[in-house]
Amino acid sequence: MNIALWIIAGLLAVASLGGGALLLVQPKAKLAASGWAWVEDFGSGTIKTIGGLKVLAAVGLILPAALDIAPVLVPLAAVGWVLLMVGAIITHVRRHEPPAVVVNLALLTLAAFVVVGRFGPESFTG
Repeated sequence: MNIALWIIAGLLAVASLGGGALLLVQPKAKLAASGWAWVEDFGSGTIKTIGGLKVLAAVGLILPAALDIAPVLVPLAAVGWVLLMVGAIITHVRRHEPPAVVVNLALLTLAAFVVVGRFGPESFTG
């Protein structure tokens, strides 16, 4: 189970870091033109904030446990990822984008698995 949690946390971290970095460095118009139409519903500051939160989630999913410094931050980062996905689902439902909702639900489920596993039987405190 521990290995599965590490793999899932790693995959979520890669997805989070990639998406977050794009949101931080790409201008809003370029993001919208490249298929991220949801950015049209938000201001540039909000988009950058979401990007920053995704980067922080990526760091929080891996580094605390890998460095054995406050590993309780791993499930807390996963909770943050769940909350980001809830916001993403709401946004995509409002925009009538079912494929994006399915992707966000899958990511939410994986993050919830990390939350339950790391707060529960496979916590780093045991």
